[in-house]
Amino acid sequence: MEAKAFIEITRPHNCILAGVVGLLGSIVAVGHFPSPLKGLLVFLVVTLGCAGGNTINDYFDYEIDRINRPERPLPRGAMSRRTAFWYAMLLFAAGLTLAVFINIYAFILAVLAYVTMFLYAWKLKPMPFIGNLAVASLTGATPLYGAVAVGSIGLAGYLALCAFLVNIAREVIKDIEDVEGDLAKGARTLPIIWGRKKASYVGASFAIATVLASFLPIKAGVGLSYLAMLPVDAIILYSAFLILRSQDRETAHRAQKLLKASIFLAVMAFLFASVVR
Repeated sequence: MEAKAFIEITRPHNCILAGVVGLLGSIVAVGHFPSPLKGLLVFLVVTLGCAGGNTINDYFDYEIDRINRPERPLPRGAMSRRTAFWYAMLLFAAGLTLAVFINIYAFILAVLAYVTMFLYAWKLKPMPFIGNLAVASLTGATPLYGAVAVGSIGLAGYLALCAFLVNIAREVIKDIEDVEGDLAKGARTLPIIWGRKKASYVGASFAIATVLASFLPIKAGVGLSYLAMLPVDAIILYSAFLILRSQDRETAHRAQKLLKASIFLAVMAFLFASVVR
């Protein structure tokens, strides 16, 4: 067993990014930084939940990762599956314990999110489109969690909607990337059922829907500060163009990575709009 596997299996860069997005959700909601303690709690609850979710996902995805991602800790033997399971439970328990100290609504939302992560990894992931919706809901809930923690939604509601839509696009495109491994496991994702081309239309449609939804804050009076979102919209549209042009694994990987980056960039754009307003 490798000690570094306990860090690696959580995919810490993703978890830290999620924690930052949760914290920024608080700022977007109220237009200023929350109290240091509350900000730290939001960051830790989101980060620990993401870490637990990634770990339990690797536990259930052991067979598929032997094909798609053999370099991960479990397939290469750096950690046992049993250890990974209980490590995930420990991470979830730590996150929920901290959520108690925020407020009851933040605790309830954390419970719902953590349960969804477990169900996704256990049962929902192979289900056509249902698994995509589950992950997208968790992504949208990340900035929303920060808003709930400070007792105000504000622009974070629009941000959550955009994050939800763009992540559906990303998940569908990621399924296009992972077709070979998913076929070996017997998963029934959209690219497997409908074919890669039709799945690319679905992914591109949700990417375009994200761009359209990104205009909604204008109605909330953000004014010219909305211009910060235009470069993000360009990235999202370019990702849609890439996947419509080609559905090979390399292109799908590039497109879904761009969409993943756009989520964080969108948070920064909404943060700018919220503070300026």
